Amino acid sequence: MPRPRSLTTRQIAAAALTVIDRDGLPALSMRTVAAELDRRTMALYRYVEDREELECLVVDLALGPALDRATATGPVGPPAPRDRLLALLESMREAVGAHPGVLPLAVRHHGGCLPVLRWRERLLEALAEAGLDGPRRAAALHALVSYVTGALELEHRAPAATTDPVGPAVPETFPLLAAALATRAATDPARAFADGARTVLDGLGLG
Repeated sequence: MPRPRSLTTRQIAAAALTVIDRDGLPALSMRTVAAELDRRTMALYRYVEDREELECLVVDLALGPALDRATATGPVGPPAPRDRLLALLESMREAVGAHPGVLPLAVRHHGGCLPVLRWRERLLEALAEAGLDGPRRAAALHALVSYVTGALELEHRAPAATTDPVGPAVPETFPLLAAALATRAATDPARAFADGARTVLDGLGLG
């Protein structure tokens, strides 16, 4: 009987990403990934130590290309710090938009996956170039990452929350909230994300 061909960690990550894109993150397991590859579950442990390593490989594969493009310096040099920050924030939106189910994994493994670490480092470089000292950079990084995470959660994982979060009493009882929700619902998601990012940068004094 011929021996099964060897796998690579990239093939395993691609199979896991297929499971997430097709069936959602709750469907991800070593068993479902093995089935996607037509292998026995235990065979995967020759290449991947555990579920945590598998998740990080998926984040690398799903987010890496878009984030790496954004963190690369072009031949004519980097743009101004504010423009670079906006591009970096948009790159995360682009990456997650292609694979929304990966967002919780990106949040969970933000301290251990290289594409996300490089992305955060580039944010800090732009913030430093904009003149923010160490404590202000740390606070600004937290604000930017929190904005991106929350905005993408609303866009991809809880769309109902952007339109009618408290039921039919909203228009009469909370007129300002109703108006804000109506405006947001009528705004293209990409523009809404960019507008929010600019508002955060304005608040940080990065005009």
